[in-house]
Amino acid sequence: MMRGRLVGIDYGTKRVGIAIADPFRMFSQPVGTYSQDEALLILDRINAENWISSIVIGWPLEEDGKAGPATVRVQQYVNRLKKRFKKAEIILQDERYTTQSAKEMIKEGARPSLKKTGRARIDTAAAGIILQEYLEDTDSTLPS
Repeated sequence: MMRGRLVGIDYGTKRVGIAIADPFRMFSQPVGTYSQDEALLILDRINAENWISSIVIGWPLEEDGKAGPATVRVQQYVNRLKKRFKKAEIILQDERYTTQSAKEMIKEGARPSLKKTGRARIDTAAAGIILQEYLEDTDSTLPS
């Protein structure tokens, strides 16, 4: 039986970065950065082609690890995702420092597909980092 795909999201008030895990759930791959509404359409397409089993969304905790104003905004988007993708599990992943990591990764040119500068590239890279950290924190790979 084919398992559904995992998708990573870096939510922002202006842009939403999206990444998708490979079928073996080992690596995240960048998809792109979109407006909030465009992101939902992209997720619809991914779901139609691959069936999304889980959406890993960056949860913007405060420096001290507590929820704050940013988590309220993300929760509103999570609610939209839950209504639209009823069968997908929504996973909140601590995203502290992912934007900084994404900026450093792009600056160092660690990912050739993300070498171009710009906020949209950073958001896409951050989505990939959020998803990759989740993949590394869980045993989500297929059995051998």
